[in-house]
Amino acid sequence: MTRTQNRMKLIGVALVAALIVLWSFFFVVPETKQAVIVRGGEAIGTVNRFTPDRQPGNTGAGIWYRIPFLDRVQMVDRRVLDLDMERQQVLSNDQQRLQVDAYARFRIIDPVLMVETAGTAENVEQQLQPILTSVLRQELGRRPFAALLTAERGNAMANIRTALDRQARQYGAQVIDVRIKRADLPEGTPLDAAFTRMETDRVQEAETIRAQGRKNAQIIRAEAEATAARTYAAAYGQDPQFYDFYRAMESYRRSFESGQGDSSVVLSTDNEYLRQFRGR
Repeated sequence: MTRTQNRMKLIGVALVAALIVLWSFFFVVPETKQAVIVRGGEAIGTVNRFTPDRQPGNTGAGIWYRIPFLDRVQMVDRRVLDLDMERQQVLSNDQQRLQVDAYARFRIIDPVLMVETAGTAENVEQQLQPILTSVLRQELGRRPFAALLTAERGNAMANIRTALDRQARQYGAQVIDVRIKRADLPEGTPLDAAFTRMETDRVQEAETIRAQGRKNAQIIRAEAEATAARTYAAAYGQDPQFYDFYRAMESYRRSFESGQGDSSVVLSTDNEYLRQFRGR
């Protein structure tokens, strides 16, 4: 009985060892990872490599095989990764010291090149951080602070993304987007001076708009008066007597209705102003 039990134990141990050896020939690649098979320090293949046109769920994830003790499998994230830049002080074109907080988003599109040049995605991030800082300083240094408050900010971000992506390609990565989370002036005198200058600029801009409005109003008024004068002249030319009668009636109405109380107007009957009362 003891001999039979020992034999069963040996068989069990052998089965477990066989399963362990058999399992060492296989490895599992999740949907969120892409695997690089390295043999003798050289990448010989990839599994579940990222391709833009491949739909989720239709990838190469799953169980794959390898040669144990000869092949090494390195997992590389195939999702979009974040690259946060530490808060930096940047000097703008108008000599404003800005406190800039930015970030970038990238993805590993060539895992073999990434393994050969950087080793891991964390190393890629460490390589790209100083590059992002340098490119950001150069691009924002060409622009005034006010440009960050307008649509020109989008052009600056596009230029930064292009320059950073050009460097990231050397590590098998693709920069998808670059954004500035905050761009503030430092607290104290520089911030107060910037606010004062911005307020002065807005006041000057408002005064310029008002002056232009007054100029346009004068031009419109002059054109309207000229049009009215031409209209009166044309009407006067068609019937001078009626025009003279009409103007006299308007003058009488304004003169006699403007008085207050029991006012009297004493004029000679021969006065030219009252000629319309004498009839024709």
